[in-house]
Amino acid sequence: MSDHPYSQAYHAGEFGFVSGALSVDPGGLAVPGELPALRAAMARLEERLRTIDMTLADVVKTTYFVTNIALRDLANEHYAEVFAEPRPARSFVAVSSLPYGANVEIEAIAYRRPSASI
Repeated sequence: MSDHPYSQAYHAGEFGFVSGALSVDPGGLAVPGELPALRAAMARLEERLRTIDMTLADVVKTTYFVTNIALRDLANEHYAEVFAEPRPARSFVAVSSLPYGANVEIEAIAYRRPSASI
């Protein structure tokens, strides 16, 4: 049984919905530093996508929750490194705090494109 009463990732038809992935290490401890935190949150997001047989290439929309809005420029640079064009849509929201002392949380919507048939 999970520690939380929700699915970390859920698929419905060709869509995948990923609950917020925090900037924590695999053991659940908050990752310090701005770029390391962004990378950690993205790594947790990738892990959750894999549980529904999806990858970052399937992501069509993300929402970032951050405790410091000044992180936006660095997050933009990181986004450009992680996602190929055309990049997913994104919202960027400042919040007062996040669970476990994290400073970044990323949630996503993914879409599994139908396979091309010959």
